[in-house]
Amino acid sequence: MTTDPSSMLPRRDLLALATATGAALAGLPAFTASAAPRRPANLPAMQASSPLELWWQAPADDNSMIEQGLPVGNGRLGALAGNDSGREVLLVTDATMWTGGLNDTLDSDGQFPYGRADFGSFTLLGRLTVDLPDHDLGAVSGYRRTLDLAQGVLTTSYDRSGVTYRRKIFASRPDDVIVLHFTQSGGGRYTGTVTLEGTHGEGAGVSFGAAFPNGLKYGAAVTAYGTGGRVTVSGTHIDFAGCKDLTVVVSGGTDYAPDAAKGYRDPSLDPRKLARTKVRDAAAHSADTLLRTHVADYREVFGVFDLSLGTSSADQRSLDTWERIRARAREGVPDPELEAAYVQFGRYLMISGSRGSLPLGLQGLWLDGNDPDWMGDYHTDINIQMNYWMADRAGLSSCFDAFTDYCVAQVPSWTDLTRRLFNDPRNRYRNSTGKNAGWTVAISTNPYGGGGWWWHPAGNAWLCNTLWEHYEFTRSRTHLRKIYPLLKGACEFWAARLLTTTLPGTSQEVLIADSDWSPEHGPLEAKGITYAQELVWALFGNYCVAAAELRQDAGYADTIGGLRKRLYLPQVSPKSGWLEEWMSPDNLGETTHRHLSPLVGLFPGDRIRPDGSTPTDLVAGATALLTARGMESFGWANAWRSLCWARLKNADKAYQLVVNNLRPSTDGSNGTASNLFDIYEVSQGRGIFQIDANFGTPAAVTEMLLYSRPGHLELLPALPGAWSASGSLVGAPARGGFLVDLHWRDGRPTEARIRSVGGRTTTVAYGGSSRTVTLRPGGSVTLKDLAR
Repeated sequence: MTTDPSSMLPRRDLLALATATGAALAGLPAFTASAAPRRPANLPAMQASSPLELWWQAPADDNSMIEQGLPVGNGRLGALAGNDSGREVLLVTDATMWTGGLNDTLDSDGQFPYGRADFGSFTLLGRLTVDLPDHDLGAVSGYRRTLDLAQGVLTTSYDRSGVTYRRKIFASRPDDVIVLHFTQSGGGRYTGTVTLEGTHGEGAGVSFGAAFPNGLKYGAAVTAYGTGGRVTVSGTHIDFAGCKDLTVVVSGGTDYAPDAAKGYRDPSLDPRKLARTKVRDAAAHSADTLLRTHVADYREVFGVFDLSLGTSSADQRSLDTWERIRARAREGVPDPELEAAYVQFGRYLMISGSRGSLPLGLQGLWLDGNDPDWMGDYHTDINIQMNYWMADRAGLSSCFDAFTDYCVAQVPSWTDLTRRLFNDPRNRYRNSTGKNAGWTVAISTNPYGGGGWWWHPAGNAWLCNTLWEHYEFTRSRTHLRKIYPLLKGACEFWAARLLTTTLPGTSQEVLIADSDWSPEHGPLEAKGITYAQELVWALFGNYCVAAAELRQDAGYADTIGGLRKRLYLPQVSPKSGWLEEWMSPDNLGETTHRHLSPLVGLFPGDRIRPDGSTPTDLVAGATALLTARGMESFGWANAWRSLCWARLKNADKAYQLVVNNLRPSTDGSNGTASNLFDIYEVSQGRGIFQIDANFGTPAAVTEMLLYSRPGHLELLPALPGAWSASGSLVGAPARGGFLVDLHWRDGRPTEARIRSVGGRTTTVAYGGSSRTVTLRPGGSVTLKDLAR
């Protein structure tokens, strides 16, 4: 290929950008040595309006861990636990356990290679097994395992020979370890072995360390201690015999560093040595102390938000979680506590998988092997964005930081790849203008700045708009300053890319996006696709506000504002009555396609609003298109549909799509697995875990109860009859910088407390009435009689 020198970012500028990125991420926790955590004396008090314990009557099958294993995680280090009485198995992961690299040699079509050998893949760290030979499942009774969402703890209990045995499993962020604590009452003893194995040929041992061909070093370690017996290292495993109780502690990680200037590595870090240190330090404390430390940390995040959707029946409450899911689908009777618990389970996954490391990819932090579909990567054309729609809406703004920090850490490499490779003459998406600036991404990204599959020009705008929305929720100037270079770089890319065209039959000139693909169907090289036009329109507007609020680049912001005014905005097709997906009155793709790419202006965007501020024909066109897409699809696609129907204030359809996602998955069908993971049917009889619906569906629930944009809140915009009797939403963030505590009865709000976290003025609406609220940061007001 030939390279246009004007498209190259000077090396000194790339290094400066990478250095700035490193400074921005200086406070990002990783697998590193840390100070001793605070040790609370007691467990924190817990209050919640809905039951927050899920339970099952059988352990996971070793061959069905992804559908039946229960997840734990501390935001970086995670595991799926099988909970068999006689053989506890943990499939251990670290968020940075990635093969691959920059992947900067394009294929013959100018697109990126996309395989495990070049792009790379998320993989397992290790496998931990605790064998209890005399505790086979057939020899025990009263088996039960629970997931306490309020504390972040798994518990397994059963009876054997008159003794009740119990084990707790939790992943502690303060101690950076996973803990298994085995206890009993009635005079029992534990005898067995602990084995830690690598999954990449390292073998078994109390610790191991190795490196991938890409140079990433990794390691893990385990230790155990007990009372009333003996615990010894015997060759490659740990033996324990006659113990009244037993505590097993495991940790591990890699030398990954979120810094392009350092090649995404920390050469000073020895993962095996550090893992040994972490398990040794944790083992200096009792299991109760480790538990208190973990629960206090977890509750600090989990406990700020609460949700009640009503009261379930005694018969529903008597069922275990899997039976309850099946009964909900079989009988068609609403189960409001189960539906609220599903939201809280999504919050549990977010806290467990997105704190202080890489963000959540297609499978989050949890794997059952080293070959996840689509490499378990970061898809930028809906999936990673959906993973973080819930975070702010459900009171987990701090968990959003992993996504922000990832984007900031990757942008030096994304900028380099864009400047060097995007205008490759073989790339069908290259800029026809011949210009090149800023940065963009591929459809798939990895942690090393690399792209996979096809170029995704509008992906930069969608990532930036997601980052911007977090600012709208939090009003954090620190966050805004951190993301400002990304917004500006994305604008620079689009300023170089946009084409001028004259609308047919008129003399009006407009700006349109160059050749692109509306994810993921239709023509491969269409100009002015609705998806890109909407995202860029929002990007330009967000950038102009950011520049004004930070008082930076006023002249450039004026330029971008001028381009925004000239952007073509999609129209309604005179043939179909739908919002056009392409600059054509014809439907050029699949009518019921899973993606809602042309509806990004409805959700997550705000350009299309059914409140009288948007032309009625545009709202009608969006509604018609959404109707045509249908009500049956994959979990994440149903979640997106539900969010769009919530925006259109159609409670029945929004709720039905939530219910559709709660249908039990059988034989790999779309739906919810017994462990509540969302299953995506990739082919008949084969389903895989894809986590985005576990976040997108809870986001839809919150949108049905509270809609917000800066300057405007709407209470209960799409409340379904199933939840109308009574309920509450407490600690819900709202865009514009507010928190909302909302209570309702008989389908109407009874009280709403609005608290400012930086916002000052907003309208609060319900039905046809509204009130204007003005607050100082930190202030609050309680509104009553809103339904009058």
